[in-house]
This record gives sequence, C-alpha cells and structure tokens, in this order.
Amino acid sequence: MSGSASPAALAMRARFPAAFRPFYIQHGRGLLLLTLAVVLWLYGVSAMEVSGHRLLTGLGELGRIATLMLPPDPGSFAAVMVYAKALAETLAIAFLGTLGAAIIAFPLGFLAARNTTVSHIVRIFARRSFDTLRGVDILIWALVWINVVGLGPFAGVLALISSDVGSFGKLFSEAIEAADNKAVEGVISTGGSGTAALRFGIVPQLLPVWVSQVLYFFESNTRSASIIGIVGAGGVGLVLSEQIRTLEFGQMSFMIGLIWLTVSLIDLGCSRLRFAIIGARAR
Repeated sequence: MSGSASPAALAMRARFPAAFRPFYIQHGRGLLLLTLAVVLWLYGVSAMEVSGHRLLTGLGELGRIATLMLPPDPGSFAAVMVYAKALAETLAIAFLGTLGAAIIAFPLGFLAARNTTVSHIVRIFARRSFDTLRGVDILIWALVWINVVGLGPFAGVLALISSDVGSFGKLFSEAIEAADNKAVEGVISTGGSGTAALRFGIVPQLLPVWVSQVLYFFESNTRSASIIGIVGAGGVGLVLSEQIRTLEFGQMSFMIGLIWLTVSLIDLGCSRLRFAIIGARAR
C-alpha cells in the first residue's frame, strides 16, 4: 500500500471532513466527561477511606455472621406469634400507605398534567410539590411522623403516604400526558363536558396502567415497611433491630426468611393480577 492517499480518499476527506478528524477531537467532550468522572471517583474513594484491606476484613466478618445465621431458629411458639403479628403489621402498613397515597395522588395527577391542569402555575406548583415529597427518603418521613403522632404503625403509614404521593403524582401525571387525545375529542364532540371527557376519555384507557403501578408500589412498600420499623414506625423492622442488638442471628435469619417468602408471594400474586387486568383490557 502506498503512503500517499488515493484521489478517491482525498475526495472523501474533502467531502466529509468531520468524519476524518482525530478521535480525541471528535469525542473531546466525552473524553473530558469520562476523565472528570474518573477523577471524581478516585477522590470519592480517597475521601470515604475505601481500602482493599478493610473490604477483605469486612467480607470475612460477613462470612462469620452468615455462619451464625444458620440454621434459622424460629425460637419459642410465643416468639413465632410475635413474628407473625409484626409481619401482619408490616403488610397492613404497606397496604394502607400505598392505597392512601394512590387515592390522594389520583386527583393531583390531573392538576400536574399538561393537558388537564387548570393553569400553568398550578401545574408547576404540583410538579415541584411532588419533587419535594419523593425527594425526602422514607426513613426521614418516618422520623418526622414519629415526632408528630408518636411511635407505632400509624407513623409508618403516614411516612409511606408522604413519600408515595410524590411518586404516584409524577407517574400518574406523565401517564395522563401520554394518553390518546382522540377519546377526549370524541366525548367533547358529542356535547360532553370537560369532566365527562376526563371520566370517559382518559380514565378508562389509563386505569390498567395506574393499577399496575399501584400493585408494584405495594410490593416495594412491603420491603420499605420492613425497614422503617427500625426507627420505631412499627412492623418487623423493630423485631429485626432487637434481634441484631441481642445477637440472635438464628432468629434474625428466620425473620428474614419470612419476609422473603411474604414478598415473593405478594410479587407472584400482583404479577398475576396485573396480567389478568391487561388481558381483560385487551379483550
């Protein structure tokens, strides 16, 4: 191959000069961002005192704890009853919190959607309110409500509602904005009011989506409700924290197994319910 470029290659370079620029020029911005990301990661590793020795030592300790957790120990019959009560309380917190948040967010979603809001100012206020609510972690909400209503599952329900209203409001409003407007136009063309257009034009086509989202959040909130009990908001979290403090690792693994089984059954049931709803909608 000769060192000089052929006339065809020279013509191609002249026609598409950007394609023949050096790699570092074509992707200069990407390389700069990648370099900054690496530098930031290295700084984070140094600032957080991350070290391979501490990681290996921690893994050894984790293995020791895992050994102590086997076999799972249910303890006495009275202890099993305490676990069952705590697990039922966790499910109640997840159910009431999810359902309450969905009910509150349902009308607010219309105010936050571009095509159904009453004014631009109301839409912006609703959107920023949703951002604020879901921007605060559920554990923080639990601590806030514990100071307001006291210890117990009621604080856990309010914490889930506070966090999920922001998430549901965002999801519901985005689904409304993506809805097909032809159904709304059809209702209005027959003399229907704006409320009727929402009721018969938007709600029927989005109801399966909303139900699917609520079911998914119920699954997720079952896990979240298992954690907020650690700060005193009821549920199995309080039982787990006591077991960890008293080094009852066998009973802790039994409790974790119950949580895993419960969440798996809820996931299976909700998945079948979602498919049933989608299938009924398709027919």
